[in-house]
Amino acid sequence: MVAFGKKLKERSIQEWQEYYINYKLMKKKVKQYSRQLQGGNLERRHVLKDFSRMLDNQIEKIALFMLEQQGLLSSRLQRLRESHDAIQEQPEISHIANLKEEYRAVGQDLLKLLFFVEINAIGIRKILKKFDKRFGYRFTNYYVKTRANHPYSELQQVFRHVGLGAVVGAVSRNLHELQNNQGSYLSIYDQPVLPLQDPVVDSIRAAVDRLTRSTNFLHFMAQHALIMQEELPSPQDEEGEEEDGRYHFMSLLLNLVNTFLYMVNTYIIVPTADDYSMSLGAAATVCGVVIGAMAVAQLFSSVYFSAWSNRSYFKPLIFSSIVLFIGNLLYALAFDLNSIAVLLIGRLFCGFGSARAVNRRYISDCVPLKIRMQASAGFVSASALGMACGPALAGLLQIRFKIYKLTFNQDTLPGWVMAIAWLVYLVWLAISFREPAHQPEEIPKTSEETNNSAVQDVNLEKGMKQPLLITAEEIEEQAEDECDGSEEAAEDSRTPANSIVAAYRLLTPSVKVQLLIYFMLKYAMEILLSESSVITTYYFGWSTSSVAIFLFCLGLTVLPVNLVVGSYISNMFEDRQILLVSEIMVCLGILLSFHVVVPYTVPQYVCSGLIMFVSAEVLEGVNLSLLSRVMSSRLSRGTYNGGLLSTEAGTIARVIADVTITVAGYFGRNRLLNVTLLPSLVICILSIVATCFTYNSMY
Repeated sequence: MVAFGKKLKERSIQEWQEYYINYKLMKKKVKQYSRQLQGGNLERRHVLKDFSRMLDNQIEKIALFMLEQQGLLSSRLQRLRESHDAIQEQPEISHIANLKEEYRAVGQDLLKLLFFVEINAIGIRKILKKFDKRFGYRFTNYYVKTRANHPYSELQQVFRHVGLGAVVGAVSRNLHELQNNQGSYLSIYDQPVLPLQDPVVDSIRAAVDRLTRSTNFLHFMAQHALIMQEELPSPQDEEGEEEDGRYHFMSLLLNLVNTFLYMVNTYIIVPTADDYSMSLGAAATVCGVVIGAMAVAQLFSSVYFSAWSNRSYFKPLIFSSIVLFIGNLLYALAFDLNSIAVLLIGRLFCGFGSARAVNRRYISDCVPLKIRMQASAGFVSASALGMACGPALAGLLQIRFKIYKLTFNQDTLPGWVMAIAWLVYLVWLAISFREPAHQPEEIPKTSEETNNSAVQDVNLEKGMKQPLLITAEEIEEQAEDECDGSEEAAEDSRTPANSIVAAYRLLTPSVKVQLLIYFMLKYAMEILLSESSVITTYYFGWSTSSVAIFLFCLGLTVLPVNLVVGSYISNMFEDRQILLVSEIMVCLGILLSFHVVVPYTVPQYVCSGLIMFVSAEVLEGVNLSLLSRVMSSRLSRGTYNGGLLSTEAGTIARVIADVTITVAGYFGRNRLLNVTLLPSLVICILSIVATCFTYNSMY
């Protein structure tokens, strides 16, 4: 990647050069204003007026040219429409083929126009951020509020790409009619889900998606997975993705099934872990260690699986399935062996089989850009479904019988069921998975080249994923500020971080705050889920089935909550506002969970737990959405990537939470709830303070 000024120059279409935003001139003007204000030669009011006028002129130039090109495309489409009508009366194969080629040519020119709008949108967004940074004034908010919906403003013409939708629709519909649909009475409107096979239409769709994508549900869910894209895609990049043959639907499905089964494996033991511990002679609160053992092992497995995925996807998944099969087998046999050690070793083996890093990496590297968002959302959905199905499955396994010397009961059946599931998955994997061809690794730069190019800049692709006015621009700006000290911002190195320490050095203060928030919410959720069986048995006398139903209901809230937040709430409020409110609601849920009033009631526990869990889910989605935008591009690839860092932060939180439950058990079960909630409250308050401080320092 290169600095935006150079990127603009490289990507611009030569014959349209004069119609692009004059980013270099605008940037120099901002620096000139800064010097004049410091010297007292200019008033701030004059600067705002002059810069607004200049930006208005730039946007007007872009908008008028865009309208002119739309008119040319519309005229061509009108002429093609007449030819199309004539062919309908006297169809000839050669004429139909020629007409399809002409429509494709219009589609290619439409693609050029879409990329023209995209690159200008990024330029305007960047120059607005640069102005805010230089003068400490929220000019962006003022500029947008006064122009976004004004009837005479060209801003909405550009960034809502008014009129382009009609051109896109005309090209798509006519190509659809001409492609294997002669004699059909159905139109494109009668078959809304019918995939269009023409590559030009697919490319146009992908370009429009990048241009219009904001905070809809699918986008929100995809960023929840923290599967980051490396750079701005071009039409050539998309065609290359189609041709390299790396994508294989069945292989993607196997990765998603792996994700689902692993989450089921994680939570299927939660309702019965305390009972299993007591049956082996340990205290009920040892369930924290039993549940947390899997997370401890995952701390290490995430690293070696991430490194392994640099060379292969198939072998790590095979290894993962075998290790998980063995781990669940040991977990089930621990009852008849009467050994808590075997139980813990079984859970450790399950953690060593965590291939979530491979699942993420496969989606990031092998899934074409145009469906990567759907695949990422599928990853999150599979995780959420597994989280809900795990406890529900445990609730159904309330039977007891023996075969020879093997005992099958509510404690051991989760292990047996998951062992069989992983064995079936292993066979399916061996038969159906197709190893994609790994791209050759880039030659690493010398240390001097790396030092010269290692100044961070925000990924250009962030501009493509967001419209002009995404609500977390201020956060993204902080990442750019740290690297913008020269005349032309130095470029981020393409070399990925080669160690955890190197990756940590790439984290800006805002990223560290986001990771702290992620740590907090994972800690709070793990406390709620892992100790639920012990707490509800002690206070309310709940059975395993009751605990399973409670956890199942909590898990079922994940997708609806993300649907509401991604489709509605995030369109009404800024991400930072949702972030802060969600943190406060998590804090409120924790406060309501404390056992202060005697007696402790079921409504209090269920309502406070629901508030805490739902708020944490909202917080996780928004937090990872912001995190995916502010992380360095060097963390989008390699072993020590952004996904690994977030996974490690969440896993460490889970480990500490599970250890806290076990340690708190020594104070007695009557104090367990308050003792475990106290650290959650402290960490939550710290994250709220850090969030407020970070945002206040940016305005």
